[in-house]
Amino acid sequence: MNRERDKLKIMVSSTVYGIEELLDRVYTLLTSCGYEVWMSHKGTVPVFSNRTAFENCLQAVEDCDLFLGIITTNYGSGQNPEDPSSLSITHQEILKAIDLNKPRWLLAHENVVFARSLLNNLGYRGKTGRKELKLKKNQVFTDLRIIDLYEAATINLESSDPVPLEERKGNWVQKYHSNNDGLLFTSSQFFRYQEVEEFIRENFQDREQFRNNGGTS
Repeated sequence: MNRERDKLKIMVSSTVYGIEELLDRVYTLLTSCGYEVWMSHKGTVPVFSNRTAFENCLQAVEDCDLFLGIITTNYGSGQNPEDPSSLSITHQEILKAIDLNKPRWLLAHENVVFARSLLNNLGYRGKTGRKELKLKKNQVFTDLRIIDLYEAATINLESSDPVPLEERKGNWVQKYHSNNDGLLFTSSQFFRYQEVEEFIRENFQDREQFRNNGGTS
């Protein structure tokens, strides 16, 4: 892999409102480490005029080599207000990365983790348990589907056939409180660019196989 001509492409998926500073710092860090960073906040996601915004974002998830998702208390845009089952762009991106089993790293704000724990303790456990709740419009925690997304990321799903904890893979979601917390996790995971390259070399014969398999070995 020629680092100058074929940089690893990392997709950063998140809402933007309220975390602009964190996104700016993450972008600077990752580019300085040698990655090609696809981030909608910076306008670096590949965009084609014959695709919808959703299609461009989901195609970027398919085409990236690595995926960094940030779950905040803001659900984000893109969902159809007339269809309560529709999902935001960020929600769809992260679910797509999970479905493709992309090499992925995820951050979740501590308030998301707290809200889930609180509702569980109040008896509203899982997506089904929260279904009867109606959240009034506010700017603190904008949508209960944020918790659905967190549970999907941690492979902690309420189902008739749940995945045992010891068999869950790719379920690490790092809780963060401040921008510095989020940046520390990012720098710790991605600072060693050559080690990430070596990981791909050791686990995949070539970049094309890596992409075709969606990050699976």
